[in-house]
Amino acid sequence: MTDDTDLIAQIEALGGKLAQARDSINTRFIGQKRVVDLTLTAMLCGGHGLLIGLPGLGKTRLVDTLSTVMGLHGNRIQFTPDLMPADILGSEVLETAADGTRAFRFVEGPVFCQLLMADEINRASPRTQAALLQAMQEREVTIAGAHRKLAAPFHVLATQNPIEQEGTYPLPEAQLDRFLVQIDVEYPDRATERDILIATTGVEDGKAFAVFTAAELIAAQTVLRRMPVGDGVVDTILDLVRACRPMEADAHDAVKGSVSWGPGPRAAQALMLTVRARALLDGRLVPTVDDVRAMARPVLTHRMALSFAARARGEVLGSVIDTVAASVTGLEAAA
Repeated sequence: MTDDTDLIAQIEALGGKLAQARDSINTRFIGQKRVVDLTLTAMLCGGHGLLIGLPGLGKTRLVDTLSTVMGLHGNRIQFTPDLMPADILGSEVLETAADGTRAFRFVEGPVFCQLLMADEINRASPRTQAALLQAMQEREVTIAGAHRKLAAPFHVLATQNPIEQEGTYPLPEAQLDRFLVQIDVEYPDRATERDILIATTGVEDGKAFAVFTAAELIAAQTVLRRMPVGDGVVDTILDLVRACRPMEADAHDAVKGSVSWGPGPRAAQALMLTVRARALLDGRLVPTVDDVRAMARPVLTHRMALSFAARARGEVLGSVIDTVAASVTGLEAAA
């Protein structure tokens, strides 16, 4: 009983800090509650986020604000076609000492931080994109045969522009799977855009304040993993993921006729974590089936692909996911 009471107290305290974090973020990134919550979800779960949206919607501003609010050391990389792996990871340089002796010294690249912003990640070549694979999964990099640990915590928030595809290199499926969630950043509504207009065209810009430290974020990630998940929610997660695989016997009819490949076990793991984060952000102690429904699109969209025939018919992957999720959970489509 003591352990349960202690966990409840920790969850409630964490909920209070998350409310403060939202307030701090809103001083520089106004509105867009869904985007903010999904980004916080990625960090609470110890994962990475892929932000997809048009230019000028505040993606860079959001990531910069998060580094302040979460108390993390952040770096930004602008991905371009001529970017090389060494520009991300670092390299060894030969130095000559005062006595004439020579030795190699490793110069750390920008990946050695706690929050890395990979801006327009699909503009770099596959060779350069692959430089992040090991960092995102193992939290270490291998350079000149030496394994070098990255900072803890370590998060990647990458951005993509969905309209300028000429000269880009789409991320391979293996790398997409390493992003916990896909976060679609859309145009703000009229009221939000009015607030943005007033807040950002004056003499002073809003200033975010630190709410977490790196150690507190790691502790929050531990608390989240201790949150209980009911058997009904676990079964719903399994039903949803397996229904989205076209080759499974229990695949949904909408998937069999429209999807070429579906999500792997990492999708189920992502759902187990993100439903807890959504409950936590809503001030609840345990996740529900509704959380599974709400997290279906962010977790599954980048882990599935429509078949050629479905694309020719003009189908939308998000609509397919909504149909399956509604069928599995027995709930209407999420707002």
